[in-house]
Amino acid sequence: MAIRKPSDGYPLRVVVVGATGNIGTGVVRSLARDPRVGSIVGIARRSPDWTPPKTRWVRADVGDEISNLAEHFQGADAVVHLAWLFQPTHDPVTTWRTNVEGSIQVFDAVAAAQVPALVYSSSVGAYSPGPKDRAVDESWPTHGWPEAAYPREKAYVERVLDSFEHDHPGVRVVRMRPGFVFQRSASPEQRRLFAGPFVPGRLMRPGLVPVVPDVPGLRFQVLHTDDAAEAFTQAVVRPVSGAFNLAAGPVVDARSLAVLLRARVVPVPAAAASAAVAALWRLRIVPATPGLLRTVLRLPIMDTGRAAAELDWEPRYTSVQALEELLQGLREPIGAPTPPLLGRQPGGRWRELSTGVGGRP
Repeated sequence: MAIRKPSDGYPLRVVVVGATGNIGTGVVRSLARDPRVGSIVGIARRSPDWTPPKTRWVRADVGDEISNLAEHFQGADAVVHLAWLFQPTHDPVTTWRTNVEGSIQVFDAVAAAQVPALVYSSSVGAYSPGPKDRAVDESWPTHGWPEAAYPREKAYVERVLDSFEHDHPGVRVVRMRPGFVFQRSASPEQRRLFAGPFVPGRLMRPGLVPVVPDVPGLRFQVLHTDDAAEAFTQAVVRPVSGAFNLAAGPVVDARSLAVLLRARVVPVPAAAASAAVAALWRLRIVPATPGLLRTVLRLPIMDTGRAAAELDWEPRYTSVQALEELLQGLREPIGAPTPPLLGRQPGGRWRELSTGVGGRP
């Protein structure tokens, strides 16, 4: 089937799949501010109590085989695919159904609706293990790390996109590969997804956390949600294709975390840290898996030169400022008026415990 040509000039019609999460809320805000964007369709499993400009909401689940995504994509100039399920880590079949099979449904719907551009949110987690002492560009292999569902699924979807691009050369495909993305309003969600109900956010005040473990390989990249969203917007409105690394400086390590928390750095062997997380995960005390920790310890440092050159993109926030917002949001969990980002979920932490830590989406 031939893909229709993009509409002549602006304004653009953009569909954002997964529009109510951390990156999604930022992308909707950014697109709404851009005069080149005329309308936005935000697709989410649950309707938000939020009315951003130019936006109408559609309830649909990418993991549902009868979601009729192609119908919602009709007439769009671009589809931005952000929907991703991090939990339940104790039920990887569920995350596979949404993240892999759901992504395939989105891509198939893009082709069926003849949408001329697809912007997909991949991740640094899709990359194979790489160096920590130098930066790699977008040509670094994207085979992930097999011990955790997140990098496995991100790497698999990269291969799906390889086939999609081969079969649909008329679609402009962009793969965004951000580092860890933080904004204050998403902190409550990130606490639920990765730390669990036993972590008291109020302890994230400087001086209250005594030590930060310095685990070999603990060097990673961070950026603010608003900066990631601006890059996604530029990928929508500019005639670019291919992959783009997204991160802000400086690279984060145990020492920079210790400065933020006014804590001491204590060396901890990687095996000991992994064993501790494994025990906590098996006991359903934390939702993050030991495989995810081992993934982080192997992530390469990314070079963002291509985003700077082709998207005219430069982060407004440093990695330290993004981390400061994360900590502020943990201490004061205000959240945002979308179901994933609510500061307090119905039932609170008791519901997290009763439904099983790491055991439900």
